[in-house]
Amino acid sequence: MSMLMVALTGCLTAQVNHHLPPTPKHEFRGAWMHIIGQNQYAQMTPDQTRHYLMEQLDLLQQAGCNAVIWQIRPQADAAYTSSFEPWSRWLTGEPGKVPDPLWDPLQFMIEQTHKRGMELHAWINPYRVTSSENDKPAPGHIYYEHPEWFLKYADGKLYFDPGLPESRDFIDEVVRDILNRYDIDALHMDDYFYPYPVTGAEFPDTASYNAYGIGWDKGDWRRHNVDLLIEQLHGTIQEVKPWVRFGISPFGIWRNDSSDPMGSHTNGLQCYDALYADCLKWTDEGWVDYMVPQLYWELEHKAASDLILMHWWNEHSNGRHMYYGQAVNNVMSHRDIADEGGDTTNVTQLDHKMRLQRSMDNVHGVTWWPGYSITSNYKGVLDSLRGKQTCHPALIPAYTWIDSVKPHRVHDLSIKKVDGKKCLVWRAHDTDDPMQQSVRFVVYRFPQGSKGSLDDAMAIMTITPDARFILPDGVKGKWRYAVTALDRCWNESDPAWK
Repeated sequence: MSMLMVALTGCLTAQVNHHLPPTPKHEFRGAWMHIIGQNQYAQMTPDQTRHYLMEQLDLLQQAGCNAVIWQIRPQADAAYTSSFEPWSRWLTGEPGKVPDPLWDPLQFMIEQTHKRGMELHAWINPYRVTSSENDKPAPGHIYYEHPEWFLKYADGKLYFDPGLPESRDFIDEVVRDILNRYDIDALHMDDYFYPYPVTGAEFPDTASYNAYGIGWDKGDWRRHNVDLLIEQLHGTIQEVKPWVRFGISPFGIWRNDSSDPMGSHTNGLQCYDALYADCLKWTDEGWVDYMVPQLYWELEHKAASDLILMHWWNEHSNGRHMYYGQAVNNVMSHRDIADEGGDTTNVTQLDHKMRLQRSMDNVHGVTWWPGYSITSNYKGVLDSLRGKQTCHPALIPAYTWIDSVKPHRVHDLSIKKVDGKKCLVWRAHDTDDPMQQSVRFVVYRFPQGSKGSLDDAMAIMTITPDARFILPDGVKGKWRYAVTALDRCWNESDPAWK
């Protein structure tokens, strides 16, 4: 029996035995895979790295993930071939060192995620250039050509000066290059905008403030600088590949209600004030397609309760997708608290948090930090996800403000022998419109004679980029199959039946 069928069987058993609510058909399930601080990559050969990454993706797929957020630019460097920035030392061990033999990790990850029916979100950090006081940009870095674009903060790290148009334009060039050369599904940025503050140390941007910010409150001016970058990148995406989404993962507290009546009833660092990230504005203006607030605390945390924050962010989605970022180690290390549908016997908060977010009207999924904790099965998280909470495949909810037109249905659906194996095969509708191209397909299975519902996630056998599916051997019963097409924005076609 295949690993997919093992997972589906385990999930069905769990739902029957424990009376769990069905898993949703539409749900974003992402995982962050960072390279900064991950020293294993520099110790591997390219072949070993590729093998390792495929193993990671297989395990994430077993956990129900349908998107991988892969870090490609942690500190103004590149985990891909780039004419703008040097190779990342987190891949090769030395800043600027080219992989030997040469390969392209971003292209590889795009191919491998798409092969599994998953998305690849390219994760960049906009401003950070070095990661420690002793860290230096690689030879040939733009820093040496334009040192006036950069500032050194009290934490010892170098940053692009967000107040300079030249900084924004260079970052935009980097993004435009990625969009032009790679078939990414989304551009992603995390919480690092202006640096996390060092107590008693002012960010040294007086010169750029004097040049561009006179007449502004400095905090408002800094937020405006970040706004300008977000708006500019949104415009570039719309110009180059409008189906590519733009997602941001801010620090989990926008503002406390002690600072702003609209804020959350919390008492922690505020991304609006400390990092100058007015993330609510970005979705309200339509510049950002999804938000992943980092809700890395336990439900009952005194200063930053996830219970409070999950409800707060649900009320501030601004019509865009909302995915909750959850820290695996925190979720799995805290005992559950009582709620309407649960009890206090659970040794983790995983089930509670998943049920809670699924009950919220404006929450569309979850992203796990880090993906490596899922693949290492930290405290049994992988076993739990693939056997219970996310055991059936899920479609990412459609991005209807980008495109709401469903693709044409597939045709010529039949069952044939291919290379000696019994397969379901079909043909996609041909079109030159990239918005309407069928990039994935969903295969459903129902008992023969039953009415069946495409809304039932338990009926999904696979989500695949291929126009064929090998039918599993040894499955008793007579079956009816349906196949639908998905476009780049996850609009689903009408079904073809066999």
